Amino acid sequence: MIQRLEIEYRDSAGNDLTNILKYIVEAGGSLDAALRFVLRIEDRCQSIGNAPRGGRSRDDIMPGLRTVPFEHSAVIAYVIEGDRVFIVNVFYGGRDYETMMREGGSNDPS
Repeated sequence: MIQRLEIEYRDSAGNDLTNILKYIVEAGGSLDAALRFVLRIEDRCQSIGNAPRGGRSRDDIMPGLRTVPFEHSAVIAYVIEGDRVFIVNVFYGGRDYETMMREGGSNDPS
């Protein structure tokens, strides 16, 4: 039996989700729609714990980094450490996450 790994969010990922919510609302979306979108991202993050090695390995960006796409509009970046999955960032709206992660940049979509 495969053990499900626990999910934790790094501060950077929590900030990303807040920024995505703000961006959608400021771009004219409803708060309700923005909240539903962020909740779907969080659901997807939780499901990573069921198959943590299922994401694409991105050791070329950072050792141990893995990524999974979300609804053609976001990329979830995470690392596996021991019995936990740490969500590192959630990149939204076609951001060049590869360059941003290599340079340690922000994911503020505005």
